[in-house]
Amino acid sequence: MGESIRRLARDMRRAAREGPEAITWRRRDRLAELVAHARAQSPLYRELYHDLPDGIDDPELLPVTDKKTLMARFDDWATDREVTRERVEAFVADPDLVGHRFLGRYLVTTTTGTSGQRGLFVQDDRCLAVHTATGLRTGAGLSARDVLRTLARAGRTAIVTAPGGHFATLAGPARAALERPWLGRLMRVIPTDQSMEEMVDELNRFDPASVAGFVGLLTLLAGEQEAGRLRIRPALIIPGGETLSPQTRERLAAAFGAKVRAAYACGECGFLTAGCREGWYHVNSDWVVLEPVDADHRPVPPGRLSHTVLISNLANRVQPILRYDLGDSVLMRPDPCPCGNPLPAVQVQGRAADLLTFPTRSGERVGISPMSFSTALAVPGMEQFQLVQTAPTVLRVRLRAAGGADADRVWQAAHDRAVHLLTEHKAGHVTIERAEEPPERSAGGKYRKIIPLPQP
Repeated sequence: MGESIRRLARDMRRAAREGPEAITWRRRDRLAELVAHARAQSPLYRELYHDLPDGIDDPELLPVTDKKTLMARFDDWATDREVTRERVEAFVADPDLVGHRFLGRYLVTTTTGTSGQRGLFVQDDRCLAVHTATGLRTGAGLSARDVLRTLARAGRTAIVTAPGGHFATLAGPARAALERPWLGRLMRVIPTDQSMEEMVDELNRFDPASVAGFVGLLTLLAGEQEAGRLRIRPALIIPGGETLSPQTRERLAAAFGAKVRAAYACGECGFLTAGCREGWYHVNSDWVVLEPVDADHRPVPPGRLSHTVLISNLANRVQPILRYDLGDSVLMRPDPCPCGNPLPAVQVQGRAADLLTFPTRSGERVGISPMSFSTALAVPGMEQFQLVQTAPTVLRVRLRAAGGADADRVWQAAHDRAVHLLTEHKAGHVTIERAEEPPERSAGGKYRKIIPLPQP
């Protein structure tokens, strides 16, 4: 572990001990420094901030950015003039370069574009060091029993993910294996393009202390653990990539006998939050600005659901992410979290882009959040579901019943619950179809629970 990571980790723990004021001044100083750097080195930000005063440390004074805008101006966005779209595209086109240093100094990751826009993200060493240090701060909350369980398995981490791309779940472990072989040996990528039997066998042989992966895949593995085919005893399960319902959290904890610490993060900021035992995501707010806002990007108070959320990653200087519209609907906790973590906490209801909207009989439109469907369809025997809106008033339900469950009964229960939810929202006229095909993964290995009708 480099000295810089140790120093960062110490400062993060000190900030948490000193409380909200210490966290706030760190965040304001880092924001002001990054805004000044972006303004000086990035042609795009120089243009966006042309009429703004110097020394800005209040994010609300900055214009909002988004993926579409930044990707369209990729070459002007980066603060390093050698980072160009053409060079990055050529780099990620070669799967043999996953984890290697782009231009000899950066990590490049991609997103699959399930939200409609593929992402290409370049991270510098400081950003990666902050990511590692926030992970150490999260690990400090494990109990003595968890630590012993982790040590008994030499700290091994299994990452269940799709192979073949420069995804963050692949590029990070690959970088570790290339630059710190001892660390690389403690990390194992379990590729999802193999059969479930092969994945189970590999996990049993690796015997990990922690398992990370998308919620849908971990749910399938929980079914294997419950059936006795998977026999691992990790201390920690780290679900990410999809909204985690309370029912799924409880199932994962019970199946593996492990703590479940869900990760709410993104390609733009891999260290955005850390999950706690109460089911909240604590924002690493000494290095991140997170702003719940309404549809007009005005602040939404704690305790009220936002339309979207804006984030600023204060660690990445090569490709600044400042007041970036992430598209997720979140709720900021209005009171201290019972877990004792002083960092602000949020719950995530899902992406605004995953909101299912239907026309009512009166001609209005009604929206239903992904979390509402996750709660409604948590019926006994349901292993996994996926809702595909194929027409304004047609929902196709893909489902996978748990082993031993009667699939027809599971379908009928899910159908009845979905009808009840839709009726409550004045959309009882929506047709619900049972699909023959099971839930399908995206190219990155994620099971999207909700696939809305494509917008024109």
